[in-house]
Amino acid sequence: MSRLLAKPSGAQQVHRITPESAGWHHVGFELYDLQTGQNLVLQQTGRELCLVVLSGTVSVKVGEQLWNDVGGRDSVFDDQAPGAIYVPAGLSAEVSADSSVELAVCSAPGEGKSGPARIIDSSKMSQEVRGKDTNTRYVRNILPETEPADNLLVVEVITPSGNWSSYPPHKHDRDALPEESKLEETYYHRLNPSSGYVHQRVYTDDRSLDETLSAEDRDVVLVPEGYHPVGVPHGYTSYYLNVMAGPVREWHFANDPAHEWIIKQPG
Repeated sequence: MSRLLAKPSGAQQVHRITPESAGWHHVGFELYDLQTGQNLVLQQTGRELCLVVLSGTVSVKVGEQLWNDVGGRDSVFDDQAPGAIYVPAGLSAEVSADSSVELAVCSAPGEGKSGPARIIDSSKMSQEVRGKDTNTRYVRNILPETEPADNLLVVEVITPSGNWSSYPPHKHDRDALPEESKLEETYYHRLNPSSGYVHQRVYTDDRSLDETLSAEDRDVVLVPEGYHPVGVPHGYTSYYLNVMAGPVREWHFANDPAHEWIIKQPG
């Protein structure tokens, strides 16, 4: 199996991707399935966290701060913002599941400069439609660069049946601001119905990296560099959660020149 494809495993901790396991420097991603009443303590030394309640409801305590009824979606495919908590480096979060919960833990190096811990209000999660025709997808910016954090960027995307996403193919693997920023990225995939899959290609200009992966429901695809488009087969709807981080907390990308003509057509 490709080193870029992570399959779900474990009853409670479904995924654990660290910079060490991924072979990079910044992005970490963990996924937990919690049952009602289960508790979890989360802290990573020298790393900031963004807890995203993909489905279900939790209570979260960080220091003296307590947030109840965080989340509330039945599914990632609901047209509703997720619950999300930002935890600066140096603090721990105590999570208690009020229902069956799918919890994503996004992490990156942190200096504790963007505290205090806070709940991310849904009104701060900007929404946008990208692309047109069969390139249309629906984006919700959970932790964009316009909101405080040290390094983390977190976003979720719904792509309709038969459409393409992260397309035309784009990349962000060069420290060449303002044209392009260097960001590692993970894609956590969900499919509706869950029997589906998507195709994701990860490739560089010189093809030193060129892999086409079939990602199934709850798989994670790692993007250390290169272009990374996603194609969704007919009959299935795609959801993915992106976690990005790098030396500079800015998202600037470059399209594959061979395909950029697609977005330059009139009309």
